[in-house]
Amino acid sequence: MRSARPVGLLLSAAAVLLWAIGMTVLQPLTEPIGPWSEHLPGNNAYWARDLRFTAVVAVVLGLVLAGRGRRRWAGPAVLLGGLWIAADVAIDRADLTGAGPTVLLAAGGCVVLGAVAAVLLWRERGVPGAGTDRRALTGAACVAGVLTLVAAGIESPTDREPELNPSAFATGVLLVALTIGAALAAAPARTRARCVLAAGLGVAAVSGVGLIRTIPPGPRALPQLALGAVLLAGVTLLAWDWPGGRPVWRHHALAALAALVGPMAFLLVAAIPMMVLLPIGAQFTALAGNSPINAADSDLLLSLVGLLAGLGMALLLAWPPALGYRR
Repeated sequence: MRSARPVGLLLSAAAVLLWAIGMTVLQPLTEPIGPWSEHLPGNNAYWARDLRFTAVVAVVLGLVLAGRGRRRWAGPAVLLGGLWIAADVAIDRADLTGAGPTVLLAAGGCVVLGAVAAVLLWRERGVPGAGTDRRALTGAACVAGVLTLVAAGIESPTDREPELNPSAFATGVLLVALTIGAALAAAPARTRARCVLAAGLGVAAVSGVGLIRTIPPGPRALPQLALGAVLLAGVTLLAWDWPGGRPVWRHHALAALAALVGPMAFLLVAAIPMMVLLPIGAQFTALAGNSPINAADSDLLLSLVGLLAGLGMALLLAWPPALGYRR
């Protein structure tokens, strides 16, 4: 896909903006009143952190898309994401708020993004026959697709914050764009049928994210399940080969079954150890200087859970024979 580079960089820049807003506008909303036990936060208290970390992953995925999945771009993108998370924790500890810091963080983040992209473009000069890594792009689409479910279903202890729904919806829409963009870039050919399918999938997925945000937290599970099935099954239709010009429907039927069952299964597999054995969320909370979650609840880092679940789905759906890789 010729437009993969500008689209990927544009989506990364949008993710930087969401991250900056999440840091200076949303994060202060999640801070407890004081350190006393009766004011200790509960489940999902740090929802702004999850949206920010998801935006950081979106920055990485945008760079992977811009580099068409090649290792020359994917490796530095992942490294940048790790450094960005470290910077996020340090900035969170500084408790920045207001319009000035928002603009400063957004501008600084875009400068860093532009510098990294410029270096990667410079390194790519004179490299003959730089192609597309379809498997990496399909994997990126799977990660973005699962994180779409996480962003769409994000909640707070009260769900009364007026900023919660718009920020979750905006993050979900960005991830939908990354999902479809990466899947379309992984396609062997950009045909009219695939483009029409991508447009329809985008409308359906964005509508699904909006619908989920209108539903109270309890009954969201089934719509999230449906959204995941549609979005990830759509990834396979866009990215996989169409022998003879048509999809192999029996393969896509199996993929649809995996898309229906897999995301929630992987989310549970990733979440339970973090709740019981590996308190990673609590460590990030402590590093950022925020109040710990009360003992009756769990400090679960949903963004990391979604990332791991997305990688699990990538193992299932970035199927080499379906992407033109022959053994």
